[in-house]
Amino acid sequence: MAAWDLSVTVEDLGSDAPPVTISVDSGLHVGGVILKLVEKTQIKRDWSDHALWWEQKQRWLLRTAWTLDKYGIHADARLVFMPQHKPLKLGLPNGITLRLRACFSSSVFQTVMGICRMLNIRHPEELSLLQPVEEKKKKKDKNSAEEIYDLTEVPLSSASRPCLYNGMPAHFADSPQMEAIYKMLSVTQPPPAPEVIAKQYRAASVVDKAHIHGRWLDSSRCLLQQGIQENSRLWLRFKYFAFYDMEPKYDVVRLTQLYEQARWAILLEDIDCTEEEMMLFGALQYHISKVSQSEPQMLSSSAAMDDLETALQSLEVKMEGESSSASEMLENMTAPELNDYLKIFRPKRMTLKGYKQYWFKFQDTSISYFKSKEESIGEPIQQINLKGCEVAPDVNVTAQKFLIRLLIPAPEGMNEVYLRCENEQQYAQWMAGCRLASKGKSLADSSFQSEIQSIRSFLAMQKTSSGTHGNAPANDESLNTHSLVSPRYHKKYKAKQLTPRILDAYQNVAQLSLTDAVMRFLQIWQALPDFGLSYVVVRFKGSRKDEVLGIGPNRLIRIDLAVGDVVKTWRYNNMKQWNVNWDIRQVAIEFEGNINIAFACVTADCKIVHEFIGGYIFMSTRSRAKSDTLNEELFHKLTGGHDAL
Repeated sequence: MAAWDLSVTVEDLGSDAPPVTISVDSGLHVGGVILKLVEKTQIKRDWSDHALWWEQKQRWLLRTAWTLDKYGIHADARLVFMPQHKPLKLGLPNGITLRLRACFSSSVFQTVMGICRMLNIRHPEELSLLQPVEEKKKKKDKNSAEEIYDLTEVPLSSASRPCLYNGMPAHFADSPQMEAIYKMLSVTQPPPAPEVIAKQYRAASVVDKAHIHGRWLDSSRCLLQQGIQENSRLWLRFKYFAFYDMEPKYDVVRLTQLYEQARWAILLEDIDCTEEEMMLFGALQYHISKVSQSEPQMLSSSAAMDDLETALQSLEVKMEGESSSASEMLENMTAPELNDYLKIFRPKRMTLKGYKQYWFKFQDTSISYFKSKEESIGEPIQQINLKGCEVAPDVNVTAQKFLIRLLIPAPEGMNEVYLRCENEQQYAQWMAGCRLASKGKSLADSSFQSEIQSIRSFLAMQKTSSGTHGNAPANDESLNTHSLVSPRYHKKYKAKQLTPRILDAYQNVAQLSLTDAVMRFLQIWQALPDFGLSYVVVRFKGSRKDEVLGIGPNRLIRIDLAVGDVVKTWRYNNMKQWNVNWDIRQVAIEFEGNINIAFACVTADCKIVHEFIGGYIFMSTRSRAKSDTLNEELFHKLTGGHDAL
């Protein structure tokens, strides 16, 4: 074979150095090219992390046994020889920036797995990398350089779970500085000053939110292919709001960062909540910051105990599985019923009538209603099947308002129904029943009583009690209420006006431990109607205007931009298939009942929508039996699009 010259830029020689020219032939494999390069540079060092990057084709040449001919490389190819792991500035949900070495040659999915392994975050499939939103910088702020914590010296391990020492990964136990960084990751940050909240970027509308969600990186391609350079700044965030197997004992960092992401979503009004809920969020933040200063970090445990716990847990799961069939049959034979007078209202119908009272009967997973108790022997006015419906609370304890908002699947989208309960007791029972029925469980399910209990404790937290303010004096200096609520309430109330209201709510949570308080904060956040929605501006096929598609953990919603109302909801469990036409960049989805929808994306690449849908379907396939092994191949099949084929 004829020899020819190949020029390669060697990054380690510096940016001004000319390319290194070596003599090759088309039959030479990539490993041979690397060997010749290393010999020619005469630099003695560990080259094992280096690889060749082909600039024109935007791809790494990682198969070292392939020949130049097989890759299709000729003399005009621009090749760069550089390390696969490079420093990256990573902004975490709690506002801290780390500088660490990330993999630039594998898919972003694998890069995130490596980062999470280093930071001791389990279930990395729930997180991803996001291009940051630029903050509004004032001229005065030029000198205030932010602090960046350096982790570039941490060795990259390939073990699936890091080796723990005193409850933290061994690499954080090397020095007091490293230990301090781990503490920052695993302990909640104090409430931010009101001016810090005001300086942050706040999405003013759903369209603004859609622009942020268009910044997610593509999980199937590597960082370099997406224009990310060494020392670029990225955000690590929870992307899929389906949090699996949350275990405070092992998930210290994961739990803390999730709490921080939820807290900032509430402070920056990324998610709507009522004024009562905002006061409760404020009280919980105040309590968490107070307790985390006095308590050490959340529980950490030794490796031996971890193994024992895991073994006991899997044994428990096995035994539950074996014994359930007989007891379930017995339970279902004697399923309890709920019967009572409730009021119903259907806001979709064009009427001005309010709530009407009927006699309601709850059986299995459906509700029937009759004109009166006496008529309940005959045919009901209507039977509503709750399986697969959306259940949202609309409660104001002070005003004695107890509403259950139901969105019931129908062929043309979702039908909305409100049920009004008279008191807390009734509300807790019917709400618990609706929640179980929406998951396909009957009232006979063992979790019915615990569901009622958790609803009651949530209502108790919203009760305000006049009188003494527990163990928090009203003139508490450490309580800056404007640090605990979103800017809307800074304008609406003075800090002094907010203090008694937050302290009132605080009394109901003051007894909680740190872990319980964080878990409670996350539970209330997850119960908000708009929880977990990511937005994309789309143009539906046949429509002449832009609309918004909300992508949630279990559903897609269509939002009319003019009014801001939800027009339709489609659930994943009614989805038969979805396809992307990559040429015209259109997503088409088919649902049961011959419902077909198609749309083109305006604010994001359709790959982002494809990845969200595939990602959520992947999240629903995880099970406890396989919880330690991540089926990366399945994730790639469901989200990869072109690359997966």
